[in-house]
Amino acid sequence: MATDETRAAVFFEPDLVSLLDQEYPRFSDAELTRRRQAIEDLMASKAVTHLLIYGIGGRGGAVTWLSQWLVTNEAQLIVTSGERDALFVQYFNHVPLATKIAKDASVSWGGASTIGSSIEELRRRGASDRTIGVIGPLPHGAARALEGAFGPVVDLNAAYNKLRLVKSPEELVWFRLGARLADLSIEALANQLRPGLSERDLVGVVEAAYHSFGGINGIHYFAVNAMSDPQYCVPRQHPSTRLVRSGDVLSTEITTNFFDYGGQVLRTFSIDEELSPLFRELHDVADAAYKAMITCLVPGSHVAELVEAARVIEDAGFTTFDDLVHGYGGGYLAPILGSLSRTNEPVPDMVLEEGMMLVVQPNVVTTDHRAGVQTGECLVVTSEGPARLHTSFQGALRVGA
Repeated sequence: MATDETRAAVFFEPDLVSLLDQEYPRFSDAELTRRRQAIEDLMASKAVTHLLIYGIGGRGGAVTWLSQWLVTNEAQLIVTSGERDALFVQYFNHVPLATKIAKDASVSWGGASTIGSSIEELRRRGASDRTIGVIGPLPHGAARALEGAFGPVVDLNAAYNKLRLVKSPEELVWFRLGARLADLSIEALANQLRPGLSERDLVGVVEAAYHSFGGINGIHYFAVNAMSDPQYCVPRQHPSTRLVRSGDVLSTEITTNFFDYGGQVLRTFSIDEELSPLFRELHDVADAAYKAMITCLVPGSHVAELVEAARVIEDAGFTTFDDLVHGYGGGYLAPILGSLSRTNEPVPDMVLEEGMMLVVQPNVVTTDHRAGVQTGECLVVTSEGPARLHTSFQGALRVGA
Protein backbone atom coordinates (compact mmCIF):
# COMPACT_ATOMS: atom_id res chain seq x y z
CA MET A 1 0.00 0.00 0.00
CA ALA A 2 1.52 3.28 -1.11
CA THR A 3 0.81 6.41 0.89
CA ASP A 4 3.52 8.72 -0.35
CA GLU A 5 2.96 11.75 -2.59
CA THR A 6 3.90 10.09 -5.86
CA ARG A 7 2.28 10.09 -9.28
CA ALA A 8 1.46 6.83 -11.00
CA ALA A 9 -0.05 6.41 -14.47
CA VAL A 10 -3.49 4.82 -14.51
CA PHE A 11 -3.34 1.22 -15.69
CA PHE A 12 -5.80 -1.62 -16.22
CA GLU A 13 -4.93 -5.17 -15.19
CA PRO A 14 -6.05 -8.07 -17.46
CA ASP A 15 -9.22 -8.73 -15.44
CA LEU A 16 -10.26 -5.11 -15.92
CA VAL A 17 -9.44 -5.20 -19.63
CA SER A 18 -11.64 -8.29 -19.91
CA LEU A 19 -14.60 -6.37 -18.49
CA LEU A 20 -13.95 -3.39 -20.76
CA ASP A 21 -13.86 -5.62 -23.84
CA GLN A 22 -17.26 -7.27 -23.28
CA GLU A 23 -20.31 -5.89 -25.05
CA TYR A 24 -22.32 -5.89 -21.82
CA PRO A 25 -20.26 -7.44 -19.01
CA ARG A 26 -22.03 -9.71 -16.59
CA PHE A 27 -21.31 -11.24 -13.21
CA SER A 28 -20.78 -14.98 -13.03
CA ASP A 29 -23.67 -17.36 -12.42
CA ALA A 30 -22.10 -18.27 -9.08
CA GLU A 31 -22.03 -14.62 -7.97
CA LEU A 32 -25.64 -14.03 -9.04
CA THR A 33 -26.72 -17.21 -7.25
CA ARG A 34 -24.97 -15.99 -4.11
CA ARG A 35 -26.88 -12.72 -4.23
CA ARG A 36 -30.21 -14.39 -4.89
CA GLN A 37 -29.70 -16.75 -1.96
CA ALA A 38 -28.79 -13.83 0.30
CA ILE A 39 -32.02 -12.04 -0.66
CA GLU A 40 -34.13 -15.16 -0.18
CA ASP A 41 -32.55 -15.76 3.23
CA LEU A 42 -33.34 -12.16 4.14
CA MET A 43 -36.95 -12.58 3.01
CA ALA A 44 -37.32 -15.74 5.06
CA SER A 45 -35.89 -14.06 8.16
CA LYS A 46 -38.56 -11.35 7.89
CA ALA A 47 -41.42 -13.76 7.04
CA VAL A 48 -41.72 -12.16 3.61
CA THR A 49 -42.97 -14.32 0.73
CA HIS A 50 -42.73 -11.77 -2.08
CA LEU A 51 -40.45 -8.80 -2.61
CA LEU A 52 -40.94 -5.62 -4.65
CA ILE A 53 -37.68 -3.83 -5.45
CA TYR A 54 -37.78 -0.27 -6.81
CA GLY A 55 -35.19 1.71 -8.75
CA ILE A 56 -35.32 4.98 -10.65
CA GLY A 57 -33.21 7.50 -12.53
CA GLY A 58 -29.95 5.58 -12.85
CA ARG A 59 -30.05 4.50 -9.20
CA GLY A 60 -30.72 0.82 -9.61
CA GLY A 61 -29.76 -0.35 -6.13
CA ALA A 62 -31.07 -3.83 -5.49
CA VAL A 63 -32.74 -3.97 -8.94
CA THR A 64 -29.33 -3.81 -10.58
CA TRP A 65 -27.67 -5.99 -7.94
CA LEU A 66 -30.06 -8.86 -8.65
CA SER A 67 -31.04 -8.43 -12.31
CA GLN A 68 -27.99 -6.62 -13.81
CA TRP A 69 -30.33 -4.03 -15.39
CA LEU A 70 -28.87 -0.55 -14.88
CA VAL A 71 -32.13 1.27 -14.25
CA THR A 72 -32.95 4.13 -16.61
CA ASN A 73 -36.23 5.89 -15.82
CA GLU A 74 -38.03 3.44 -13.54
CA ALA A 75 -37.93 -0.28 -12.84
CA GLN A 76 -39.66 -2.63 -10.43
CA LEU A 77 -38.45 -6.17 -9.80
CA ILE A 78 -40.72 -8.81 -8.29
CA VAL A 79 -38.93 -11.62 -6.43
CA THR A 80 -40.57 -14.80 -5.15
CA SER A 81 -38.71 -17.86 -3.94
CA GLY A 82 -38.89 -20.64 -6.54
CA GLU A 83 -40.16 -18.37 -9.33
CA ARG A 84 -38.50 -16.45 -12.13
CA ASP A 85 -38.11 -12.77 -11.32
CA ALA A 86 -40.40 -10.32 -13.12
CA LEU A 87 -38.88 -7.00 -14.18
CA PHE A 88 -41.11 -4.10 -15.23
CA VAL A 89 -39.33 -1.18 -16.90
CA GLN A 90 -40.19 2.27 -18.15
CA TYR A 91 -40.13 3.32 -20.95
CA PHE A 92 -41.42 0.93 -23.65
CA ASN A 93 -38.33 1.47 -25.83
CA HIS A 94 -36.10 0.43 -22.91
CA VAL A 95 -37.55 -3.09 -22.89
CA PRO A 96 -35.30 -4.61 -25.63
CA LEU A 97 -32.02 -3.72 -23.89
CA ALA A 98 -33.39 -4.67 -20.47
CA THR A 99 -34.37 -8.06 -21.93
CA LYS A 100 -30.83 -8.54 -23.23
CA ILE A 101 -29.08 -7.55 -20.01
CA ALA A 102 -31.51 -8.93 -17.38
CA LYS A 103 -31.69 -12.29 -19.09
CA ASP A 104 -32.56 -14.23 -15.92
CA ALA A 105 -35.80 -12.27 -15.43
CA SER A 106 -39.04 -12.01 -17.40
CA VAL A 107 -38.92 -8.43 -18.71
CA SER A 108 -42.02 -6.42 -19.60
CA TRP A 109 -43.05 -2.82 -20.11
CA GLY A 110 -44.45 -1.42 -16.90
CA GLY A 111 -47.54 -0.18 -18.70
CA ALA A 112 -49.45 2.98 -17.87
CA SER A 113 -48.74 2.30 -14.17
CA THR A 114 -45.67 0.34 -13.18
CA ILE A 115 -46.99 -0.24 -9.67
CA GLY A 116 -50.28 -1.40 -11.19
CA SER A 117 -48.40 -3.98 -13.26
CA SER A 118 -46.45 -5.11 -10.18
CA ILE A 119 -49.63 -5.49 -8.13
CA GLU A 120 -51.18 -7.58 -10.90
CA GLU A 121 -48.07 -9.81 -10.99
CA LEU A 122 -48.10 -10.20 -7.21
CA ARG A 123 -51.75 -11.27 -7.34
CA ARG A 124 -50.91 -13.78 -10.05
CA ARG A 125 -48.27 -15.21 -7.71
CA GLY A 126 -50.82 -15.59 -4.92
CA ALA A 127 -49.58 -12.77 -2.69
CA SER A 128 -51.73 -12.16 0.37
CA ASP A 129 -51.90 -9.63 3.17
CA ARG A 130 -48.72 -8.85 5.13
CA THR A 131 -46.44 -11.07 3.02
CA ILE A 132 -44.74 -8.42 0.86
CA GLY A 133 -41.41 -6.72 1.47
CA VAL A 134 -40.08 -3.60 -0.23
CA ILE A 135 -36.55 -2.45 -1.06
CA GLY A 136 -35.80 0.89 -2.69
CA PRO A 137 -37.26 4.43 -2.65
CA LEU A 138 -40.83 3.47 -3.53
CA PRO A 139 -42.86 6.69 -3.98
CA HIS A 140 -45.63 7.43 -1.51
CA GLY A 141 -48.41 6.99 -4.05
CA ALA A 142 -47.09 3.61 -5.15
CA ALA A 143 -46.64 2.50 -1.55
CA ARG A 144 -50.25 3.45 -0.77
CA ALA A 145 -51.47 1.49 -3.79
CA LEU A 146 -49.43 -1.55 -2.74
CA GLU A 147 -50.70 -1.42 0.83
CA GLY A 148 -54.22 -0.85 -0.42
CA ALA A 149 -53.97 -4.13 -2.30
CA PHE A 150 -52.12 -6.25 0.27
CA GLY A 151 -52.06 -4.47 3.61
CA PRO A 152 -48.93 -3.22 5.44
CA VAL A 153 -45.63 -4.06 3.74
CA VAL A 154 -42.27 -4.82 5.35
CA ASP A 155 -39.45 -2.31 4.79
CA LEU A 156 -36.26 -4.28 4.06
CA ASN A 157 -34.02 -1.36 3.12
CA ALA A 158 -31.91 -1.38 6.29
CA ALA A 159 -31.43 -5.14 6.09
CA TYR A 160 -30.49 -4.90 2.40
CA ASN A 161 -27.94 -2.15 3.13
CA LYS A 162 -26.37 -4.45 5.71
CA LEU A 163 -26.05 -7.14 3.02
CA ARG A 164 -24.06 -4.73 0.87
CA LEU A 165 -21.48 -3.83 3.53
CA VAL A 166 -19.12 -6.70 2.68
CA LYS A 167 -18.15 -7.07 -0.97
CA SER A 168 -17.45 -10.33 -2.74
CA PRO A 169 -14.11 -10.76 -4.57
CA GLU A 170 -15.96 -10.50 -7.89
CA GLU A 171 -17.65 -7.26 -6.90
CA LEU A 172 -14.30 -5.79 -5.91
CA VAL A 173 -13.01 -6.30 -9.46
CA TRP A 174 -15.84 -4.11 -10.79
CA PHE A 175 -15.32 -1.52 -8.06
CA ARG A 176 -11.61 -1.43 -8.91
CA LEU A 177 -12.48 -0.69 -12.53
CA GLY A 178 -14.78 2.16 -11.51
CA ALA A 179 -11.99 3.51 -9.31
CA ARG A 180 -9.52 3.46 -12.20
CA LEU A 181 -11.96 5.43 -14.36
CA ALA A 182 -12.09 8.08 -11.65
CA ASP A 183 -8.28 8.03 -11.64
CA LEU A 184 -8.37 8.93 -15.33
CA SER A 185 -10.17 12.13 -14.32
CA ILE A 186 -7.52 12.98 -11.75
CA GLU A 187 -4.84 12.36 -14.37
CA ALA A 188 -6.70 14.59 -16.86
CA LEU A 189 -6.94 17.40 -14.31
CA ALA A 190 -3.23 17.10 -13.57
CA ASN A 191 -2.48 17.47 -17.29
CA GLN A 192 -5.11 20.04 -18.34
CA LEU A 193 -5.87 22.23 -15.32
CA ARG A 194 -4.74 25.78 -16.17
CA PRO A 195 -5.73 29.42 -15.76
CA GLY A 196 -8.73 30.47 -17.87
CA LEU A 197 -10.80 27.33 -17.38
CA SER A 198 -14.03 27.62 -15.41
CA GLU A 199 -15.41 25.08 -12.98
CA ARG A 200 -17.86 24.20 -15.77
CA ASP A 201 -14.93 23.55 -18.10
CA LEU A 202 -13.51 21.18 -15.51
CA VAL A 203 -16.64 19.06 -15.87
CA GLY A 204 -15.73 18.56 -19.53
CA VAL A 205 -12.15 17.64 -18.64
CA VAL A 206 -13.27 15.08 -16.07
CA GLU A 207 -16.01 13.41 -18.10
CA ALA A 208 -14.03 13.25 -21.34
CA ALA A 209 -11.40 11.19 -19.54
CA TYR A 210 -13.66 8.19 -18.98
CA HIS A 211 -16.55 8.31 -21.45
CA SER A 212 -14.85 6.15 -24.07
CA PHE A 213 -14.29 3.47 -21.42
CA GLY A 214 -17.99 3.27 -20.58
CA GLY A 215 -17.67 5.38 -17.44
CA ILE A 216 -20.72 7.13 -16.02
CA ASN A 217 -20.59 10.25 -13.87
CA GLY A 218 -21.36 9.66 -10.23
CA ILE A 219 -20.25 13.04 -8.91
CA HIS A 220 -17.69 15.67 -9.81
CA TYR A 221 -17.50 18.45 -7.25
CA PHE A 222 -15.08 21.39 -7.53
CA ALA A 223 -14.10 24.41 -5.47
CA VAL A 224 -11.64 26.92 -6.93
CA ASN A 225 -10.25 29.43 -4.44
CA ALA A 226 -7.61 32.11 -4.36
CA MET A 227 -5.02 30.94 -1.83
CA SER A 228 -4.47 34.59 -0.89
CA ASP A 229 -8.21 35.21 -0.22
CA PRO A 230 -10.15 31.94 0.08
CA GLN A 231 -13.94 32.06 0.26
CA TYR A 232 -15.21 28.47 0.08
CA CYS A 233 -14.04 25.48 2.09
CA VAL A 234 -15.55 22.40 0.42
CA PRO A 235 -16.12 21.29 -3.20
CA ARG A 236 -19.41 22.50 -4.70
CA GLN A 237 -22.09 20.10 -5.91
CA HIS A 238 -22.82 22.29 -8.94
CA PRO A 239 -19.99 23.97 -10.90
CA SER A 240 -19.80 27.75 -11.04
CA THR A 241 -18.47 30.10 -13.71
CA ARG A 242 -15.47 30.90 -11.50
CA LEU A 243 -12.32 30.97 -13.67
CA VAL A 244 -9.09 29.34 -12.59
CA ARG A 245 -6.26 31.82 -11.99
CA SER A 246 -2.60 31.55 -11.07
CA GLY A 247 -2.28 31.24 -7.33
CA ASP A 248 -5.55 29.35 -6.98
CA VAL A 249 -6.20 26.08 -5.23
CA LEU A 250 -8.68 23.47 -6.47
CA SER A 251 -10.23 20.85 -4.22
CA THR A 252 -12.26 18.13 -5.88
CA GLU A 253 -14.28 15.00 -5.18
CA ILE A 254 -14.90 12.57 -8.05
CA THR A 255 -16.86 9.35 -8.40
CA THR A 256 -17.01 7.51 -11.70
CA ASN A 257 -19.13 4.40 -12.12
CA PHE A 258 -18.70 1.40 -14.35
CA PHE A 259 -22.33 0.29 -14.60
CA ASP A 260 -23.28 0.44 -10.89
CA TYR A 261 -19.74 0.15 -9.50
CA GLY A 262 -17.39 2.99 -8.71
CA GLY A 263 -14.66 4.33 -6.51
CA GLN A 264 -14.32 7.79 -4.99
CA VAL A 265 -11.22 9.95 -5.00
CA LEU A 266 -10.58 13.36 -3.38
CA ARG A 267 -7.61 15.56 -4.20
CA THR A 268 -6.20 19.10 -3.98
CA PHE A 269 -4.28 20.96 -6.72
CA SER A 270 -2.42 24.26 -6.61
CA ILE A 271 -2.13 26.27 -9.84
CA ASP A 272 1.25 27.73 -10.88
CA GLU A 273 2.40 28.07 -7.28
CA GLU A 274 3.15 25.86 -4.32
CA LEU A 275 0.51 25.69 -1.61
CA SER A 276 0.50 28.81 0.54
CA PRO A 277 1.53 28.39 4.19
CA LEU A 278 -2.12 28.15 5.30
CA PHE A 279 -3.08 25.58 2.66
CA ARG A 280 0.17 23.67 3.25
CA GLU A 281 -0.70 23.39 6.92
CA LEU A 282 -4.28 22.35 6.13
CA HIS A 283 -3.06 19.64 3.79
CA ASP A 284 -0.34 18.42 6.15
CA VAL A 285 -2.99 17.99 8.83
CA ALA A 286 -5.29 16.23 6.36
CA ASP A 287 -2.46 13.86 5.40
CA ALA A 288 -1.74 13.15 9.06
CA ALA A 289 -5.40 12.42 9.74
CA TYR A 290 -5.66 10.18 6.69
CA LYS A 291 -2.59 8.16 7.62
CA ALA A 292 -3.78 7.79 11.21
CA MET A 293 -7.27 6.69 10.18
CA ILE A 294 -6.23 4.10 7.63
CA THR A 295 -4.20 2.23 10.23
CA CYS A 296 -7.60 1.33 11.73
CA LEU A 297 -8.84 -0.32 8.52
CA VAL A 298 -8.39 -3.89 9.68
CA PRO A 299 -11.06 -6.43 10.68
CA GLY A 300 -12.16 -6.01 14.27
CA SER A 301 -11.47 -2.29 14.61
CA HIS A 302 -14.33 -0.36 16.18
CA VAL A 303 -15.43 2.55 14.01
CA ALA A 304 -15.03 4.94 16.96
CA GLU A 305 -11.28 4.43 16.54
CA LEU A 306 -11.46 6.23 13.19
CA VAL A 307 -12.95 9.34 14.78
CA GLU A 308 -10.35 9.30 17.54
CA ALA A 309 -7.54 8.86 15.01
CA ALA A 310 -8.64 12.08 13.31
CA ARG A 311 -8.25 14.08 16.52
CA VAL A 312 -5.13 15.63 14.98
CA ILE A 313 -7.50 17.93 13.06
CA GLU A 314 -8.89 19.56 16.19
CA ASP A 315 -5.49 19.48 17.89
CA ALA A 316 -4.20 21.66 15.05
CA GLY A 317 -7.02 24.18 15.53
CA PHE A 318 -9.04 23.13 12.47
CA THR A 319 -12.37 21.44 11.85
CA THR A 320 -14.22 19.65 9.01
CA PHE A 321 -17.16 20.35 6.74
CA ASP A 322 -17.69 16.89 5.28
CA ASP A 323 -17.89 13.34 6.56
CA LEU A 324 -14.57 11.94 7.72
CA VAL A 325 -15.51 8.43 6.62
CA HIS A 326 -18.43 6.67 5.01
CA GLY A 327 -19.09 3.16 3.82
CA TYR A 328 -19.41 2.77 0.09
CA GLY A 329 -20.41 0.47 -2.73
CA GLY A 330 -24.10 -0.23 -3.18
CA GLY A 331 -25.10 2.96 -1.40
CA TYR A 332 -23.89 5.56 1.06
CA LEU A 333 -23.37 3.04 3.80
CA ALA A 334 -22.47 2.81 7.46
CA PRO A 335 -20.36 3.91 9.14
CA ILE A 336 -21.01 7.59 8.37
CA LEU A 337 -18.68 9.45 10.71
CA GLY A 338 -18.15 13.11 11.46
CA SER A 339 -15.17 14.55 13.28
CA LEU A 340 -15.03 15.45 16.96
CA SER A 341 -15.81 19.11 16.23
CA ARG A 342 -18.45 18.42 13.55
CA THR A 343 -20.36 15.35 14.55
CA ASN A 344 -22.74 13.54 12.23
CA GLU A 345 -25.18 10.86 13.30
CA PRO A 346 -24.26 9.00 16.51
CA VAL A 347 -21.21 6.77 16.10
CA PRO A 348 -22.63 3.25 15.65
CA ASP A 349 -21.54 0.30 17.76
CA MET A 350 -19.92 -1.36 14.78
CA VAL A 351 -16.67 -3.13 13.98
CA LEU A 352 -15.05 -3.41 10.59
CA GLU A 353 -15.13 -6.66 8.63
CA GLU A 354 -12.93 -7.98 5.86
CA GLY A 355 -14.24 -6.91 2.47
CA MET A 356 -15.89 -3.67 3.58
CA MET A 357 -15.23 -0.59 1.45
CA LEU A 358 -14.85 2.82 3.07
CA VAL A 359 -14.04 6.27 1.74
CA VAL A 360 -11.58 7.97 4.09
CA GLN A 361 -11.75 11.68 3.27
CA PRO A 362 -10.52 14.21 5.84
CA ASN A 363 -11.79 17.57 4.55
CA VAL A 364 -9.77 19.84 6.84
CA VAL A 365 -11.02 23.43 6.98
CA THR A 366 -10.49 26.60 8.95
CA THR A 367 -12.99 27.35 11.70
CA ASP A 368 -14.32 30.35 9.74
CA HIS A 369 -15.08 27.94 6.85
CA ARG A 370 -13.22 30.07 4.28
CA ALA A 371 -10.38 27.67 3.42
CA GLY A 372 -10.22 23.93 3.10
CA VAL A 373 -8.61 20.98 1.36
CA GLN A 374 -9.72 17.51 0.30
CA THR A 375 -7.75 14.31 0.28
CA GLY A 376 -8.54 10.61 0.49
CA GLU A 377 -10.10 7.78 -1.49
CA CYS A 378 -12.00 4.51 -1.38
CA LEU A 379 -10.22 1.66 0.43
CA VAL A 380 -10.98 -1.99 1.18
CA VAL A 381 -10.63 -3.49 4.66
CA THR A 382 -8.32 -6.51 4.63
CA SER A 383 -6.49 -8.52 7.28
CA GLU A 384 -3.24 -6.96 6.04
CA GLY A 385 -4.53 -3.40 6.23
CA PRO A 386 -6.26 -1.12 3.73
CA ALA A 387 -6.08 -2.10 0.06
CA ARG A 388 -6.16 0.61 -2.58
CA LEU A 389 -8.54 0.46 -5.52
CA HIS A 390 -7.12 3.65 -7.00
CA THR A 391 -3.69 4.29 -8.51
CA SER A 392 -3.76 8.10 -8.79
CA PHE A 393 -1.11 10.11 -6.94
CA GLN A 394 -1.70 10.76 -3.26
CA GLY A 395 -1.14 14.16 -1.73
CA ALA A 396 -1.45 17.70 -3.04
CA LEU A 397 -0.17 18.37 -6.55
CA ARG A 398 1.12 21.57 -8.11
CA VAL A 399 0.23 22.02 -11.78
CA GLY A 400 1.38 24.59 -14.31
CA ALA A 401 4.42 26.82 -14.14
